[in-house]
Amino acid sequence: MSKKTDVDLTRLARILAAKARDKRIVVAIAGAPGSGKSTMAEALAAQLTEDLGVTSQVLPMDGFHYDNAVLEPLGLLPRKGAPETFDVAGLASVLTRLGQDAPEDVAVPVFDRSQDLARAGGRIIRADTRVIVLEGNYLLLENRPWAELRSGFDVTVSIQCDISVLRERLLQRWLDHGYVRSEALKKAQDNDLPNAELVTAHNARADFVLTSGATG
Repeated sequence: MSKKTDVDLTRLARILAAKARDKRIVVAIAGAPGSGKSTMAEALAAQLTEDLGVTSQVLPMDGFHYDNAVLEPLGLLPRKGAPETFDVAGLASVLTRLGQDAPEDVAVPVFDRSQDLARAGGRIIRADTRVIVLEGNYLLLENRPWAELRSGFDVTVSIQCDISVLRERLLQRWLDHGYVRSEALKKAQDNDLPNAELVTAHNARADFVLTSGATG
């Protein structure tokens, strides 16, 4: 694999536009919870589509969360968002369909945070989409089954973010959901931060690196 290269969004968009000239490509953007990957993915897709004329769409990994009805009997509901609470095989199947570059639309699930559930067919990846920006926490994990997804990626991107920034963002996320500070702190410390540390320690090398700032 090529040595990782630090880039900004504008340079990355130009690189991807060139790669998508002859075929559809899937770009995997991975980062710890709170690293800003969703925001960066949306900004990247917008630059590609609006500035460079390369039709792009975001595919969030969160749509492949197992439902609470599946997680609760397994004792995994408190760990929702951890690697073992996702349908990795389902994501792999969708990537296979998207990678075929077939002349048809593909329906994908989207996570509804207000309802805390994934909606089947919540988004359509159109047949004319040239760049699919897949974003999620665990896309570059080295262990199975996550590592098996890599054959479906044309380009990989890792987001770097200081751990102190992650802590602040993760705490604020739960405060914004209406939790009091003590509850928000517990949720961040018991689940989000361990997941962030896992990503930091066990991600495979990416083709490119984006740095997330203190306010990104």
